Amino acid sequence: MATPPTLPVTNQQAVQSQPPINTPAFRTFFSRLSTSIRDGLSQRRPWTELVDRSSMARPESLTDALSRIRKNLAYFKVNYVAIVSLVLAFSLFSHPLSLLVLLGLLSAWMFLYLFRPSDQPLVVFGRTFSDRETLLALVLSTIVVVFMTSVGSLLTSALMVGVAIVCVHGAFVVPDDLFLDDQEPANAGLLSFLGGSATSAAAAVSGRV
Repeated sequence: MATPPTLPVTNQQAVQSQPPINTPAFRTFFSRLSTSIRDGLSQRRPWTELVDRSSMARPESLTDALSRIRKNLAYFKVNYVAIVSLVLAFSLFSHPLSLLVLLGLLSAWMFLYLFRPSDQPLVVFGRTFSDRETLLALVLSTIVVVFMTSVGSLLTSALMVGVAIVCVHGAFVVPDDLFLDDQEPANAGLLSFLGGSATSAAAAVSGRV
């Protein structure tokens, strides 16, 4: 009786799959972002000072209101950013579908372009997409989501409400001389906060553009 032929067996070594994102860049970005946010929030003014009714008065004219807004923006800028952010967050959580769409768009930017390893091409249904094609698809998707769905109008409405709250508060709070004395350190804190986030984002995408 003939023995069945022996099938050749090849030694297959386990190949460590590459992570879907560039982990070091991902961690560095969020580390710098969290540090920038903490540094920025450390420059916020006491919330009790923000709602102190004794410092509020009706502006005498439009010029006076604009002057107050300008000075209060320089003094309460971190608090105002927090207020606008809270309005945006409340609006998004009140509309879960829009929140999911926005989170999906942000995730696509992060995992498909910003933090994807540069030596790992994007392959969808057997087709390989270059970085330029991926970027174009993401830009077009962003335009569709922002301008052709309810997400864009929701964000615009929330921003308008937040800015209106800031302007009304800034117009009715009478700035003191202390505001001008503290402008410089407050400006430095906010610039560090915004600049740190921008630098982190630029460092994450520097290898792709």
